[in-house]
This record gives sequence, C-alpha cells and structure tokens, in this order.
Amino acid sequence: MPATIEIESKDRICYIRLNRPKNMNSLSFDLMDELSVALHEADADDSIHVVVLGHHGKHFGAGYDLNEDWDGRFGAETAIGARAMLRACQAFEFGPWDCSKPVIAVVRGYCLAGSCELAMMCCVTFASENAMFGEPEIRFSTAPPVAVMPWVVGLKKARELLYTGELIDAPEALRIGMVNHVVPDDELEAAALKYARRAAQVSLEGLKTTKAAINKGAEISGFRSATDYGVEVGAILDATPTEVYVKFKEITEKEGLTAAIRWRESQFEE
Repeated sequence: MPATIEIESKDRICYIRLNRPKNMNSLSFDLMDELSVALHEADADDSIHVVVLGHHGKHFGAGYDLNEDWDGRFGAETAIGARAMLRACQAFEFGPWDCSKPVIAVVRGYCLAGSCELAMMCCVTFASENAMFGEPEIRFSTAPPVAVMPWVVGLKKARELLYTGELIDAPEALRIGMVNHVVPDDELEAAALKYARRAAQVSLEGLKTTKAAINKGAEISGFRSATDYGVEVGAILDATPTEVYVKFKEITEKEGLTAAIRWRESQFEE
C-alpha cells in the first residue's frame, strides 16, 4: 500500500504532504497513523525548526474517510464507542497543536470537517484563492470531533457556520481570521515556504517557547477542556439514531455514500 503522506526535510523545514489525492485526501486510519508519527518525529528532530503541512492533489481534505470501518474499529454506533472514536480523532487533530514547533498549513480546494479542524489546529494557514472551508457534519447528525472553530473565529461566526454546516470561501476565511494569507493558487507553496524559511531562521528555543506560551494561554482559558466537553456531547449525538442519520445510512447502504451525501445536500439548496 502506498504511503498516505510524503515527507521532505531541508533547510530546517520538514514539509509533510497528504498523499491521498484520489480520495480528496480524506483522513483514513493509515493517514491518521502516519501523519501522527511524522509530526512526532519532526518534533523530536532538533535539526527541524518548522513543519509545513500541505498536500498533493486539488483538495486539502474532505474530512474523515467515511468508507473506513469506524464501527468495527470503535463500536461507533454505541455511546461508548462513539466516545472512543471521537477521542481518537481529537488526539489526532491535536497533533499540530501539540507539536512544540510551528506548523504551517497549506490549503487549496476543499478543506472540510475534520480536515478543516486539522488546518485550524496549525499555527499559520496559507490558502489558495480557490479554497473552501467548513464543517458540514451537523447536516448528517454527526458532531465535529474538536470544537476548535469558536476559538479561532469567535462565538458569533462559529455559531453561524456550525449550526448549518455552511461553507465559506478563502476571502471570507481570511476576513474572519480562519486563515492568515490568501494567495493565487500557483503561488501557494512559494508563499508558504517563504514564510517558513523566515521562521526557520529563528532559534529553536525562541520558536518553541513562544508557541508554548501562546498555547498555554489558550489552554488556561479553557481551550482543551472545551474540546474535551465537545467530545462528550458529540458522542451523544453520534450515537443517537436521528431521523436524518437513519435515512442517510439507509441510502448509503443501498446506493452508496455519494448518493447519500447528494440526497442530504439537496435539501439545503435554494
């Protein structure tokens, strides 16, 4: 099986690229495992000062891979299993946050659901003009594993987006503070690497202590506790057979996941 990520290290920068372009870089079990290991190894390597998280293909990510056997791995249709599943997703998404070095996200195309949360967990995000962001999970009666959005864009905007699962484009993501820079698609990697090279010239001690101070301030304010609570209530939703969830699963089993997504999305078209 081909690797789900690619790693290139040069000039104090570790560039990790998600490598499931045919699957819109959806977060499979293998990708989650391999990316977690890569971040840990980059963190432990003192020759690396900055990590860049990018991707191959047109899209940063479509969220968690719904074709994986989540129920078989976690017993996800029970409350206890759903909690275990969300805990695992939470631990994975905290990878960029828990890395002691700056992690820069490079995003084009769709950046949805768990992939959107993963990008928000990075320190700085560069987005292509064609990028689209959002967490549509609520439309399918499932919960975001990590309720990070309110901490990034504020309560009012997070409520507006999370209550309906609406997507926003890159300029709007920039306006509300979800991303740091929006650049033309053909300049995306160059812009991110230019910033990464500048940051990599700072001492490792300076980068690590500054990130630690910023992260700890957020955690003292309740960030990690809030995401923990999100897992607990999210497990209740994920384990509840709502009318929409039952119908969605029925269509998935009969006609496939794509048909089920189209059925649900059609109800939000105006």
